[in-house]
Amino acid sequence: MANTTSISDVQAAGVHEHHQTSPGARSINARDGHISPGEIAIGVVIGRASEYFDFFVYAIASALVFPSVFFPYESRLDGTLYAFAIFALAFIARPIGTVAFMAVQHRFTREAKLTLSLMVMGVSTAGIAFLPDYASLGTWSIVLLSIFRIGQGIAQGGSWDGLPSLLALNAPEHKRGWYAMLGQLGAPIGFIIAAGLFAYMLSTLTSLDFLDWGWRFPFYVAFAINVVALFARLRLVTTHEYSHLLDEHQLDPVPVGELMSSQSRNVIIGALAALASYALFHLVTVFPLSWITLTSQRSLAGFLQVQMLGVCLMALGIIISGFVADHVGRRRTLGTLATMIGIFSLFVPFLIDGGEMGQDAFILIGFSLLGLSYGQAAGAVTSNFPQKYRYTGAALTSDVAWLVGAGFAPLVALGVSSHFGLAYAGLYLLSGAVSSLAALSINRAWSIRDN
Repeated sequence: MANTTSISDVQAAGVHEHHQTSPGARSINARDGHISPGEIAIGVVIGRASEYFDFFVYAIASALVFPSVFFPYESRLDGTLYAFAIFALAFIARPIGTVAFMAVQHRFTREAKLTLSLMVMGVSTAGIAFLPDYASLGTWSIVLLSIFRIGQGIAQGGSWDGLPSLLALNAPEHKRGWYAMLGQLGAPIGFIIAAGLFAYMLSTLTSLDFLDWGWRFPFYVAFAINVVALFARLRLVTTHEYSHLLDEHQLDPVPVGELMSSQSRNVIIGALAALASYALFHLVTVFPLSWITLTSQRSLAGFLQVQMLGVCLMALGIIISGFVADHVGRRRTLGTLATMIGIFSLFVPFLIDGGEMGQDAFILIGFSLLGLSYGQAAGAVTSNFPQKYRYTGAALTSDVAWLVGAGFAPLVALGVSSHFGLAYAGLYLLSGAVSSLAALSINRAWSIRDN
């Protein structure tokens, strides 16, 4: 996973000197012209699409491949649960990566941080592609898979470039919902490419060839996309206009301790406000693949194609959310969709257990709701952060939201469903919706009180 938004109080002279001594990367695209929100949005979409592609390649492989390749000695269910446990490691490592790479940025440059983080991502992804299976390497294959997954998480945290925050600061006031949703389009783009590659491999290769080498091809592609995305993002973040914003301290990192001592409330509320979206995110992408594999004879390539249709509805929902949010407000939009997701959670067991028609309905309805909600989930309350804290606050809020809402979602949903029934997967989703509504209500009450 396809994410998405957002560390000493740097003195002005120090920042100015720091950026003056690092002219090399900025020469990639040196110019004096103004950067429009549209240009920034392109960088946001490219960066997020590459991140989500990496995310979904690993996520799909966790459900379809890793149980057989790395846990052949376990039952299919236990192997999948172990694979999902390793999947969650990246979400635990992500905040660590954010803090570590913020320090790299403070010591060197933003370009150095971005380059290093994407190099770590590339090495980790390529490492998985070339990793021998359990039959060849034994337990070490699992250890290395875990290390590479942690590397992906650390790199994910370090790849925060501040572009969504810059976009929010430069977006016209009456179009903030529209520009907020643009970065979220990276998720459906990344998923449709990843799912399309796996669907093609499953439909054209034998099961033996797919498990032997076919599953590795998407990881090679992910490595190549990382390289392209790196240069695309560096081309934007090294402009004079971007540097000027940094020099004005609009997007400088602040110490995490300082942030949490004064802004912990906003970090927690911001993470919980998006919980419904992030919980639904994995319940319509990763979890159904594992459940179909375990309980059905349905074609996996065909099911991936249904998910690809669903993700097109998600993209449409994300776009619609931009218009809706600009008319009724982002927080009201998110609260309404959290309520709808809560209602949808009650039907989860009936749909998933309702044969192919019910499963297809679950996917299409779920992705539609996800698009409408996820389009505004990133940074819905990050405007609460004073400008000084927005860069670091947005990054850590996103990390915490993914960790709490999504990191363990496939593991929990599959575990409780397989042992207690699908109703508990719906209950898990309902808890996310309730948490989002509670967080939004508290945030509104605090806003009224503080004003």
